[in-house]
Parts: sequence; structure tokens; C-alpha cells
Amino acid sequence: MPFSFKKRSYFYFIRHVPSDLSHHYAVRKISYSLRTKSPRLATKRSLVAAEQLDEYWGKLRGDSEQIPEQHFAATDPVRTKETGSSAPDLGPLLSDATSQYLHLKGHNRPKTFATSARRACSYLFETSGDKHLAEYTKKDATTFRDALFERGINGSSVGRVLGTIKSIFNFAVNENGLDLRNPFSNVYFDRSIGVSVRQPISIDDVKKIQNACLVKDDPIRWLVALISDSGLRLAEGAGLLIDDIHIDSAGISYVEVKPHPWRRLKTASSERIVPLVGSSLWAAKRIVEENDNGFAFPRYNQDDQTNSNSASAALNKWIKQIGSDTATMHGFRHSMRDRLREVSCQSELIDQIGGWSNSGNVGQSYGSGYSLKVMHDWMKKVVIQ
Repeated sequence: MPFSFKKRSYFYFIRHVPSDLSHHYAVRKISYSLRTKSPRLATKRSLVAAEQLDEYWGKLRGDSEQIPEQHFAATDPVRTKETGSSAPDLGPLLSDATSQYLHLKGHNRPKTFATSARRACSYLFETSGDKHLAEYTKKDATTFRDALFERGINGSSVGRVLGTIKSIFNFAVNENGLDLRNPFSNVYFDRSIGVSVRQPISIDDVKKIQNACLVKDDPIRWLVALISDSGLRLAEGAGLLIDDIHIDSAGISYVEVKPHPWRRLKTASSERIVPLVGSSLWAAKRIVEENDNGFAFPRYNQDDQTNSNSASAALNKWIKQIGSDTATMHGFRHSMRDRLREVSCQSELIDQIGGWSNSGNVGQSYGSGYSLKVMHDWMKKVVIQ
């Protein structure tokens, strides 16, 4: 395999500096990890690195622009000639920039904040290595994008990964006073690739699932039933306290959706009050009657963070056995929006019930919203008989 060797299962790039150019470098050879165990990826990355060096060395023998792997260089003759200064500040390594980012911005954030940042960086290290910020190029960014899709990651997730890298890069540039353009900005990709459209659960399936919940009558089914007639997100329901559930308060039962240390909310508009009707009201009463733990669903709150992923896998499997193969827990939210539309409920009221934000309508941010009674009256209209 050209320009590479293997060490402890990982491949490394290696290239000896030509003797006629040795005075430009502080080392006799350039060597660094290619961050992969894959021979195919290692070959691709080593050939790209070698091509960049050959291109530069050809120019260096006449004149130069930018030194690939410049942190190995003793001098930058072009910058020295033009500015009379020493080599430019290349900024921190991306790994160090990530540590700085998490240290300063990671306080009071869920574990997923740090996990997502480190995962995004590990993906980039596999394609381009851990380099100083100034050494990353637009080619690195587009190669990174392509590699993410090759992994089978869908367009929506690729957007989140690229957004994380872009945020880390911008933060480090600002914090360290660097004059750098972010190569990960304005990287084109198709967000629709690999994204499946979530379908609402049909009314017939909702009724079948609700009836099955009544028969089973256990904590897992209480969570399904609670969500089925409320439109709550799964994490919102799974992270509730008993004290968040209010039964027959002034003649109306409701659930209070608010942030907790173990379960943050998706958006600011997610904090809301949702009336309880139909199967959701039945489930809420069963939870309050049978549970003295403090948590509405203790099995999903045994650590310092609500384990909604575990709940999602188990519940999705069960409801598919009752309803259609396309039924998912999130499908109840889509279904609730359709059910409210069918009774001619105003979109602004639907958004308030479901905690959907509508940044395109400034007027909706005025006032305190619809009353609990008004929401309750509309929710009663969508109960499936």
C-alpha cells in the first residue's frame, strides 16, 4: 500500500522529505495516523495526502503557496517573504478545539451534547485526520460529507454532524482570535437522502392500540395510551413526574410539560400544558393510582437521564404487532395533528397543544395563548369512540 504503514491495526501515512527541500522542514519525514483500520480508506487518504505534497513540492521548487501538513515545517518561505513574519498561527488541533468547546459550552447540557460532538469529530478524523484548524480545506469538508453518506447516514443526520463540526470550528476561531474561514460552512448536500417520511397512525390502528392498552393495563401500556390521545413526544411522557400530572383540577385534567434535569425539552415552545382526554386521561389516572416512586415511569428514569431510546425500541415493536408495520410512537403526534385538523381546529391552537413552534408567524408570540378550557374543549372532539 503506497505511502503508508500499519501499526497496532491502524494505518499511518509516511513520506520522506526530498533532500533538496529539507531546509524547509523541521523533520526528515512526514508521518501521522490515517485514523482508519480499513485498507481501502487508508489507500484513498494516503494517495490524496501524497498528491497534495507533490503539488506543493513542485511549486516550492519555484515558489509556494501553502504547505500541506504545515505543522511539520520549520519555515513558511512565502509568508516570510511577503510579511517578514514567522509561520502563521495554525490554530489548535480540532481535538483540542473540541475539548475547549465542550469545557466552555457543555455546562448544564445533556450527555448527548458531548457525545454528539465527539462522534462528529471521530467521523472527521477517519477521513481527514486530527489537524490544526487552518489545515482543513474545502476538499476536506466535501470528502467528509461524502464519507458520511457512504456510512449510510441519512441527509438529516449528515446535516447535524456537519453543523456540529461547523459550530466547533467557529467557536474555536472566535475564542482564539484566529483569522480563518470555516471550510465546513456552505457545504452542499441533499437533506432528503435516506430520510423516510413518518406516517400518522390511522384512526383504526389508534383504536386497536388503545383497546390493547386497556386489556394489558401495565406501566408500558400506560405510556402508550398517555401519548395516543395527547400528542406528547415520547421523551416528554417518559420523563414525567407524578407531580406533573393534575387530575380533575377545576374540573379539567392535564399534564404539565416542563424541563427537568433528567429530561430537557426539544424547543422553548415544548414547555406547555396539555389537556388529558380519552385514553390519555385513563392512563394518567392509572399512573397516579399505582405509582408512588415520584417518576411516572421509573423504568425509564433509573439513571441521570430519561432513557427514551429504550422506550422507543420496545414500544414501537409492540404497537407494530397490534397495528400496521408503519406504526411508530412518533406517529401518534402526526395522527393527533391530523385529528385536530379534521375537527377544524385552528393551526395556532394545534401548535400550542403539540408544542410546535411557528417562527414564521410573529403574531403567535403575542399574548399568553389559548386557555386550558378552550384546549380541553377541542381535545374532547378528537376522542375516538
